Amino acid sequence: MNKLLICLCLLPSLAIGQYVSKTDTIQYQQKMEWFKDAKLGIFIHWGIYAVNGISESWSFYNGYISHKDYLEQTKNFTAKNYQPEHWADLIKNSGAKYSVITTKHHDGFALWDTKFGNLNSKNNSAAKKDLISPFVKALKKRGLKLGLYYSLPDWSNKDYTHHTRTITRYKITDDEKRWKRFLKYNHGQLKELNKKYNPDLWWFDGDWEHNAEEWEVNTILSYLSENKPETIFNSRLSGNGDYSTPEIGIPLYRRYADYWELCMTMNDSWGYQQNDNNYKTPLQIIDIFVDCISKGGNLLLDIGPKADGTIPAQQENILKELGKWTNKHAEAVYNTRKGIPYEYFYGPTALSKDSTTLYLYVRDTPKDGNIVLKGISNRINRIYTVGNGTLLKDKIFCKVSWNSYPGITYINIPEQVIDNYYTVIAVVLEGKINLYKKNSGAIESN
Repeated sequence: MNKLLICLCLLPSLAIGQYVSKTDTIQYQQKMEWFKDAKLGIFIHWGIYAVNGISESWSFYNGYISHKDYLEQTKNFTAKNYQPEHWADLIKNSGAKYSVITTKHHDGFALWDTKFGNLNSKNNSAAKKDLISPFVKALKKRGLKLGLYYSLPDWSNKDYTHHTRTITRYKITDDEKRWKRFLKYNHGQLKELNKKYNPDLWWFDGDWEHNAEEWEVNTILSYLSENKPETIFNSRLSGNGDYSTPEIGIPLYRRYADYWELCMTMNDSWGYQQNDNNYKTPLQIIDIFVDCISKGGNLLLDIGPKADGTIPAQQENILKELGKWTNKHAEAVYNTRKGIPYEYFYGPTALSKDSTTLYLYVRDTPKDGNIVLKGISNRINRIYTVGNGTLLKDKIFCKVSWNSYPGITYINIPEQVIDNYYTVIAVVLEGKINLYKKNSGAIESN
């Protein structure tokens, strides 16, 4: 039992079946701590859409293909080369601390042997097996946190309200019994997943088609927290949940939500599409990752396996290159908090959890070998390169005796310590960081 769980169990207000919400401030912060420390997760979009390499669920919803032809893909969804242990190794070695896998997308195709509905990988596809269980086992064996993606809508279910963008089967107010049948199916699958896999995090999607009352969000939160009150939920439960999930576009400002996670594709597609080769380079992925760290958030980076279970070579390469960087710079990645304003340093930054070490992320080789840090009122104890420990020299300018302005610190970075992607500089301070906040270094005494 980990320390967080022990703390949660000792809190009297965390009764069995009670969802820990943001209003339970201390308990909420405790349950969110591992998530805030984790920084990197790997998203997995896998389903029958990988057979033809078309957009997941949306291809028939938007009328690009018939629903019948879409489901024909089940015949060639073989998973014959699926190696969950290899997947888990790739995720672990990338530096990710958790992974979220699609158990069921909007098309209703379930990747586990569910007793609810009639569309799943074991009984209704060429794979003829449960695909979630071996991955969960491999992930947990490596000490990684488990997240389960679940789509609230099901565009293939006969009792759901929608089928395509242009076809609405019925309105809830006109056939409430039918809607109740759908909710029984939905809740049945969720309870089944919860009992079978006991996830650390739930990643919901598709909430826009109905409101919280219609989805019975409070009921969902209650029974999924019943035996594990520290369970984390994303915000796609009609605004309920524990953290924000911006998609593709990273927030611009550091004043964004306390807990958030950018979900992003490596190319332009969530699932595997053979014609989409518009991959971001490893450097561009790390650009975005560093931006997330600097703003106090997480990156949930997506991979889309092929129908046979193999992961595309380009995606494997990105994960491996990302892993080289995260493993080298682990100190400046995990357990960090959002950085300082750009007025103090022209680039991304982060702070250690106790705010006594400032991390500077340097993308390029400085023109004169120096980077510039301004307005740090603390005495600097030492400066070193994260990953190899090389001590660096600094020189302070514009510091005079007649005011409290801390001056401008030039830090010299030797060429031999420059990283292929991002060089990270640790500035160890005397005490918690103290930023100079006056407008100027005006005369205070002379």
